[in-house]
Amino acid sequence: MGRKVRMVPADWEHPKDERGHFIPLMGGSYSKDRAEWDEEARQWGLGMVLDYSNYPARSFKPKEGSALEYPEFEAWNGPAPEADGYMPDWPDEQRTHMMMYEDISEGTPISPAFERDEDLARWLADNGASSFGNSTATYEQWLAMIGQGSAISMVISGGVMMSGVEFAATQPQ
Repeated sequence: MGRKVRMVPADWEHPKDERGHFIPLMGGSYSKDRAEWDEEARQWGLGMVLDYSNYPARSFKPKEGSALEYPEFEAWNGPAPEADGYMPDWPDEQRTHMMMYEDISEGTPISPAFERDEDLARWLADNGASSFGNSTATYEQWLAMIGQGSAISMVISGGVMMSGVEFAATQPQ
């Protein structure tokens, strides 16, 4: 990905480590991801593997090919998700503000929380927030991207490299 709007409570303060650096946290839902991981592990034990040919439907097929080389599900798919690696699962009514996150890794904030799209876009533009690497974006570009919810890191369009935030502003909404 690149940049993503995450809905948070008004008083959310993203956690920091002992050196004052933001701790990366996955977006999405820990409980959903863990339930999916548990089901895939259960199916693995029955000789099945997730069938991506029906994506986004979640169905399973018999293990074949390289999956047969892995006796344990964790070796195939990685360890189970851990709750402390995720954003909290707040109820929707508490998610009243938005923050801009980078999500190349798990995700760290690049802005404070704002109630309105326009305020977030203004802060990002006025503070020269990174839209990709050393690139920044205009108020209008940030606002267009916020309306879409997320932007990939970088795009090459017509032989020109630009941030996903810049590219989002060129797309119909």
